[in-house]
Amino acid sequence: MKHLNQKKEKLEDWKKHFQQTEDIELMLEMAREADDQDELKSLDSESAELISSVKDLELRGLLSQPEDSKSAILTIHPGAGGTESQDWAQMLMRMFLRWAERRNFKTNILDQLDGEEAGIKSVTIEIKGNYVFGYLRSEVGIHRLVRISPFDSNGRRHTSFASIFVLPEMDDDIEIEINPNDLRIDTYRASGAGGQHVNRTDSAVRITHEPTGVVVTCQSERSQHKNKANAMKILKAKLYQKKLEEEKAKRQEMEDSKTEIGWGNQIRSYVFHPYNMVKDHRTTHETGDIQRVMDGEINDFIYAYLLKAPELNK
Repeated sequence: MKHLNQKKEKLEDWKKHFQQTEDIELMLEMAREADDQDELKSLDSESAELISSVKDLELRGLLSQPEDSKSAILTIHPGAGGTESQDWAQMLMRMFLRWAERRNFKTNILDQLDGEEAGIKSVTIEIKGNYVFGYLRSEVGIHRLVRISPFDSNGRRHTSFASIFVLPEMDDDIEIEINPNDLRIDTYRASGAGGQHVNRTDSAVRITHEPTGVVVTCQSERSQHKNKANAMKILKAKLYQKKLEEEKAKRQEMEDSKTEIGWGNQIRSYVFHPYNMVKDHRTTHETGDIQRVMDGEINDFIYAYLLKAPELNK
């Protein structure tokens, strides 16, 4: 039924876009005959929105892998460099949260480890919505930042790195057998600077799947039961990913991205100094509006990658 509903949604979207195209063409012809400049400007704006929406529909047609339509679990880890790289990891976290907000996707921070001075040491975010994993497959890899460091009293330029990894969130209909005897479950007090992440009970949960060595943690909820449920969700996704890699090697490109978080491995560079530019090194797509990108406007980079991705264009 879920597969059928997705097909119906695609068909309805196509019909809606086709009707909008016809409507704009008709209004454009009438506006030109009447030389109505205000209406022409309005139609220009409507056309731009329609083009963006059609592009999105085209991409969803390309995302044909079974896991592409699923929600996603995104993790961010800073590279070497202490506070500077940890701050960069937090900037990326905000960028992806803003991207999700702009697309009306729901987000939930499942696990976050704050840095001592600023930034984060790691974060795991659940992003729920149709085709989230398909879109975010483009973001897997090393992201590089160049800027004048706010943590350097001498005002020197610094280069920082952070890695992004994305997993598809598994539905309950995916059968992944987990033997309770294979799990080691540890509980501890949630940590953080304050607020909901700190309490007086051992609510945080760490689960180790001993046969594979996979370890997951969650401390986002006050309830130990809820944290355990979220941790099991992450574990299930990781084990399913491992199964896919072992049986079909479907996402070799993601495995290839697990390289050193440093020079020569970046997929995208964000330059704040001596000029403003964001450039994707895989597609050569770039923009000078870096503030817009950091505010979550990364769709153009996602589109550029997915339209060229070899696994989608065979």
